Amino acid sequence: MIKRYPANERNFFDIGWLRGSRSFSFGDYYDPDNAQFGVMRVCNEDEIAPGRGFGAHPHSDMEIVTIVLKGRLKHEDNLGNMEVTSAGEIQRMTAGSGIVHAEYNDSETEEGHFLQLWFMPRERGLTPSYEVHRYDQEKLVNAFLPIVTPEGTNGTAMIHQDMSIHLGRVEAGKRLYYSQKAGRRVFLMLIEGAADVNNLDMVAKDSLRAEFEPEILIKAKEDTFVMLIDMP
Repeated sequence: MIKRYPANERNFFDIGWLRGSRSFSFGDYYDPDNAQFGVMRVCNEDEIAPGRGFGAHPHSDMEIVTIVLKGRLKHEDNLGNMEVTSAGEIQRMTAGSGIVHAEYNDSETEEGHFLQLWFMPRERGLTPSYEVHRYDQEKLVNAFLPIVTPEGTNGTAMIHQDMSIHLGRVEAGKRLYYSQKAGRRVFLMLIEGAADVNNLDMVAKDSLRAEFEPEILIKAKEDTFVMLIDMP
């Protein structure tokens, strides 16, 4: 079973310093039929004005991954972490038993563009933690590169859930294949480009949710940047 979710059907908002598109219920947007997919709870695309951001606020019992698409994101938390994440990097935070953090566009001149993903952890009350991970962008070309895994090995960030996040860049005319194990779910988003995915026409920021599909086949119509999440 596979279903496409067009980009223009996401919940969009614009409050001046922040433009956002929500793939799932979040904040003042609530759709009881679109609250989560498996363990995935949030997929927000945020564009943040220079120097602006979110002040100190708490989280608990959530695994939060932020992918920087453009610009720089500054993070500060009550554990003493203070890091700036740039394009080509991701940050992973385990909120666990409780964490307070703030995050801002670190640039005074450039707009920041980010994807923020929330997942339910495999257990509650984990010890809060935070890390920044840089991935090799050359390894994305016509391949799925894992950037987040449960083990956190082979240069990936570690997440407390039986899931993995992959990025790939597919050149126009090329194909990219992913084998889905039985009983698993796949969330896929075309970050850039246009492609045929399992005979579905997709353009930038379209996403799909697949269950019980043995394979995902991407046929790029133009240079395409894709995110794939494999989860229970």
